[in-house]
Amino acid sequence: MTSYHVRSNSLPSRPHPIIPKFDEQLCRLRTSEATSSLASTSISSKLNGLQDLLDCVDGLLLLPLNQQALSEEKHQKWVDQTLDGSLRLLDVCNIAKDALLQTKESTQELQSVIRRRRSGVTELPSEVKKFLTSRKLVKKTIQKAIIDLKAVEISPFNKDNETTAIISMLRELQAITHAIFKSLLSFISGPKSQSKSFFSTIMRPNRIEEESQLNEFTRIDASLNLFVGQKMKKSDDFLVENAQNLEELASCIQDIEGGLESLFRRLIKTRVSLLNILSH
Repeated sequence: MTSYHVRSNSLPSRPHPIIPKFDEQLCRLRTSEATSSLASTSISSKLNGLQDLLDCVDGLLLLPLNQQALSEEKHQKWVDQTLDGSLRLLDVCNIAKDALLQTKESTQELQSVIRRRRSGVTELPSEVKKFLTSRKLVKKTIQKAIIDLKAVEISPFNKDNETTAIISMLRELQAITHAIFKSLLSFISGPKSQSKSFFSTIMRPNRIEEESQLNEFTRIDASLNLFVGQKMKKSDDFLVENAQNLEELASCIQDIEGGLESLFRRLIKTRVSLLNILSH
């Protein structure tokens, strides 16, 4: 579990107006992260919230007092750790982007087959297996990234540590970004336990309640695995049931991709700002 720290009391008596905005947005994100939600809208909201948090930090990095503090030798250790952490988060962001792109391409291929109905009953399972093989590779990459993220703990500052507010805020920013990226990767990958019994349970006839608890990725994974496992004879049933699932998945990917790409650019901007401060 990601640890959060209490920021140093070395804030001025009248803090910059951006600081309350930062604290409010950070609190909102922590509350959102603590509330488990499988909805894609929740993930998109968190990504947008991170961008708002980055906007606050970028504004604070423009202040001469903060630039001076970050340039001080006594803070070099924390600044270096922040830069290393930002590079790690960019790598994770790229992994998530690649996973979404690969799944989107596989989704589009399967949608094309279903729309044109080029595949016969005997060929349809092979097209589905191709999709599932792609998803398996995506999940393998994501699980490794999640393990790597869990191995890195963003440690809190000691209470007696003389740190400036801007360094504490940068650490808080990375901690919540770290946590949200883990949630994003888990969202794309789906639950670890995906045995045949798991798919059969969540996709049973009276499954309205269970299916409503699944996100778009898990829902299509479950449906396609069940289709292949049961070797269904009627492709029409498959076409009707999964055309909508694939459409919802495509829409979900598009929404998350947009937020993630924008966040990626914002992370780069913040990193460049830090590097520019240190180079002067």
